[in-house]
Amino acid sequence: MSTPTRRRRAPKDELLPLSDALEEIGISRATWYRWRNQGYGPEARRTPSGRICVRRSALDAFKDELEAA
Repeated sequence: MSTPTRRRRAPKDELLPLSDALEEIGISRATWYRWRNQGYGPEARRTPSGRICVRRSALDAFKDELEAA
């Protein structure tokens, strides 16, 4: 009898490390913190391990807003 193989699914809405998100937007970490204090920019969350991450959907929505402006 063979055992079924389990495939790992790619997350639908992956979490990106802040450094990757900033590189994709093209801003520095200092700019991101300034924007965050002003209530601007993509929503970010801190993971249980302490890393700051941005959801792919939030980053894409923010980039769409930048293009529309």
